[in-house]
Amino acid sequence: MQNASPARACGIDFGTSNSTVGWWRPGVDSLIALEGEQPTLPSVVFFNTEERRPVYGRQALNEYLEGYEGRLMRSLKSLLGSKLLKSETTVLGSAMPFKDILGLFLGTLKQRAEAVAGRPFEEVVLGRPVFFVDDDPQADREAAQMLAAAAHKIGFRDVSFQYEPIAAAFDYESRIEREERVLIVDIGGGTSDFSLVRLSPERRAVDDRQADILATGGVHIGGTDFDKQLSLHGVMPLFGYGSRMKSDAPMPTSTHLNLATWHTINAVYAPASQRALQSMRYDIVDPTGIDRLFRLIEQRAGHWLAMQVEHGKIALTEQASHAIDFQRIEPALCAELTRDGFERAIAPLLERVAGGLERLLADAGVRHDAVDTVFFTGGSSAVPALRQCVAELLPGARHAQGNRFGSIGSGLAIEARKRYG
Repeated sequence: MQNASPARACGIDFGTSNSTVGWWRPGVDSLIALEGEQPTLPSVVFFNTEERRPVYGRQALNEYLEGYEGRLMRSLKSLLGSKLLKSETTVLGSAMPFKDILGLFLGTLKQRAEAVAGRPFEEVVLGRPVFFVDDDPQADREAAQMLAAAAHKIGFRDVSFQYEPIAAAFDYESRIEREERVLIVDIGGGTSDFSLVRLSPERRAVDDRQADILATGGVHIGGTDFDKQLSLHGVMPLFGYGSRMKSDAPMPTSTHLNLATWHTINAVYAPASQRALQSMRYDIVDPTGIDRLFRLIEQRAGHWLAMQVEHGKIALTEQASHAIDFQRIEPALCAELTRDGFERAIAPLLERVAGGLERLLADAGVRHDAVDTVFFTGGSSAVPALRQCVAELLPGARHAQGNRFGSIGSGLAIEARKRYG
C-alpha cells in the first residue's frame, strides 16, 4: 500500500466469545489493545450491584469469580437473531432492553479503541456471520439491522458490513506469495462460516473483489454449541441429567439445558424454576444428582461451571482427558472428561458442518480436489475432530492456521482502509 498515513476507519469483530478492533497503520499490527496489552476483549458484561457499575471483558469475569454480587452476561452476540433482543431484563435494579446491553458493549469497544488510537472513529466495517440465523432470511436481516442501529447509536456515522470469513481471507492474503483457491473455515463462538475465495498477491490492491468470492455459506454452530454438548454429556449427569422418575419417565431437562447454555444460565435462578425442581425432587428414583443441582444453584455457580467446561474443551484440544474438580459442590466430586467422549458428543454437529461445506463447494461448482488451502480461524477451529472432519472432506488441501482470535479483526482493518481511505 503506497499511502503511509493511518486509515480513517476501523473494523470491529464483535464475536460471541471475544471481540477485536482493527485499525490499519503502516508497519504496525492492526489489532488495537483493548484490555491492558491484550488485543481481545472477551464479550462479557458484569453488572456489579455492589458498586453499581457495569464492567467488561476479563475484569467482568474476575469480579464475578471473586464473588461480587451482580449479573454476568456472556455470548452477547447470540442475542442477535433471537427473540430476546426485542425484550428486556433487570440489571442494577432497573429494566434494560437487551439491545441497550449490546450497545453498551459495542460502545466500550469504540471508546477503548479511540483512547488507544488518540482519535475518534466515525466509520466502521463490522464483521458479520454469513447467517445470523439459519433458514430465516427475515430474521437474518433484522439481526443485521439491529447491529447497525446499535453501531449508529454509539456514534458511528457510516456503518458497513463484511462477512467474517471474507475478512479472514484478506488477512491470509496479506502473507501469501502465489495465487491460491482458499477455503476459509471460521469456527467462532456462535457460528461456523465458510468462504471459498481466489486470493493472490497481485489482487491485494484491487478494491472490488466480488469476482474473487466463489461462494459463501455457514451453519449456526460454534464453540458454545461444543461447550453445551460437552456439558450435557460429560458434566450434567452428575447433576441429575438423565435421572429416572418413579414413573420411569426421564427427568425433565430444561434446567440442565439452561445451565449448559451461556445466555440462559440466569434462568435457573428464577424462583419459578427452583419451585419446579423442588416439586419433582421426591418423584426421582435417585435424588443424588438433583440434590447436587440444588447446591450448585444455591451457590449461583452456573457461570463458574460453564467456564470450567470451556476450559475442559480447550484442554481436550491438546490432551486425551481432563478432570473438573467439583469439590465446592461435594467432597471428592469430579467430572472426568475425555476427548473420545467429547468427539462422540459433537459428532452430530460436525456432520452439519461437513454438510455446510459440501453445499458451499456445490454452490461454487468447485471439485474437492480443486481447493488449494484450508485456512482455519476462530477460537474453536483447533478442535481436532473438526480438523479431521475437514481433512476427510478435502484430503488434498494443505492446512493453514491464522490468528484464531485476530484474523478477522485484521482483515476488517484492511477492508475499512479500502472502503474509507
